[in-house]
Amino acid sequence: MTTDREPETSESLKTFGAVLKALRDEAGLTQEQFAPRVRYSATYIAKVEQGRRFPPKELIPRTEEVLGAPAARILGAAYRTLTRKVGLASWFLRWAGIEEESVSLLTYECAVVPGLLQPEPYIRAIFDRYIPHTSAEQCEQQVIARLARQRLLTDRPNTSFCFVVEQALLDRGFGGPGVTRALLDHILEQQRHRNVEVQVMPLRQEDHSGFEGPMCLAETADHRWIGYLEAHDSSVLITDPKAVSAMLQRYGKLRSQALSPQATTSLLEQMRGAL
Repeated sequence: MTTDREPETSESLKTFGAVLKALRDEAGLTQEQFAPRVRYSATYIAKVEQGRRFPPKELIPRTEEVLGAPAARILGAAYRTLTRKVGLASWFLRWAGIEEESVSLLTYECAVVPGLLQPEPYIRAIFDRYIPHTSAEQCEQQVIARLARQRLLTDRPNTSFCFVVEQALLDRGFGGPGVTRALLDHILEQQRHRNVEVQVMPLRQEDHSGFEGPMCLAETADHRWIGYLEAHDSSVLITDPKAVSAMLQRYGKLRSQALSPQATTSLLEQMRGAL
């Protein structure tokens, strides 16, 4: 078990931002001139150049349209030095590494919407309410890290992502109506990916196998399964085959008890329409 909450930091984001700024300056463009040409706001570009936003993958080809192929190749090289682990708490890093190499990821959550499914407003609502309070810079690092980690859903199209989420988390209204709208829209959007499956556990379900609490399971490239538990800034990796087998059995039962992906989509659309 590890309990160190301090986020890992990296200079790679600042380096990427400095490279982008140098290329933009070389082209004689201000942020206000460059931003609309790559279809982002000037504020967003400023934060990328400051190392305060993880750059989206789409920025590279859009930069080529504006600055040319040589500049895009330089920026692409800088992009490849980035890691989804920037800003993650150290106690989470081992699991983050396992996630990146897995062929299947199973998640059950009853306390908070899984991090891979959280839109930015929901992420910010979480860290705004975190206790003990964190500085604005630390909060920003955490937001960057979580958004970057979500690239797994699109960067690994051959990995199967399955989520079972309690309906109570969607009904709670965490962060206010605007955050809830963003959350429902985001989950519906992720549900459209062929490799992403979301199932909601209904509010009333007499046969419910989730009373042991949240859990994650990952299937490695060599088809071994690893379990993961976390709570209160601590985490446990579970590798004992017998214990992992029990977790897999529970997860299979949970999936059978939750709404189907199709019924989940219908419920999410109804909830979104009611807001």
